[in-house]
Amino acid sequence: MKRIILFLMVAVTLLAMSCCDCRKAHKLEKPLVGTTWHLVQIMAKDVQPQGESFTLVFHSDDSVSGQGDCNRFTAQYTTTEKRDLRIENIGSTRRLCPNQEAENAYFETLDKVTHYEMDANKMLLLSNGTLVAIFQAGE
Repeated sequence: MKRIILFLMVAVTLLAMSCCDCRKAHKLEKPLVGTTWHLVQIMAKDVQPQGESFTLVFHSDDSVSGQGDCNRFTAQYTTTEKRDLRIENIGSTRRLCPNQEAENAYFETLDKVTHYEMDANKMLLLSNGTLVAIFQAGE
C-alpha cells in the first residue's frame, strides 16, 4: 500500500513539473499580432538586420506592415486557428536600395507563405511545409 501511495505521489509531482514547463513555454510565446518581428533567417541564410530593416508587424485589422531593406510596405493577411497564413497585396514604397536583391527576395518570400509556427520568441514562416523564414520578436 505504501508503495502505491509513493508511486502516485511521484507521478503527481512529475505531472505538475511538466505542466509548469508547458506554462513557461506558453508564456514565452509572443503573440502574432502586435509584436515587431525581425528577420533572422531567409531561405536557410542568416540575416543580420540593421535597425528597422526586414521587420514585420501584424495588426488586429488584418493588415501587416514593416520594412524591407529600405522600403516600407503594407499588405493584408489572413490566418486560421491551425496557423494557416497568407500575406497578400504587398505594396511598398519605391526607393532604390543598395541591397535591392535581398529586399525583392524578402517580399517574394512573404508572398509565398502558407502557414506559420511559433517557438518561444521566434516565428517560423513556411511555404507548403518548407521553412522559408525565421523571425525573432523584438525586445
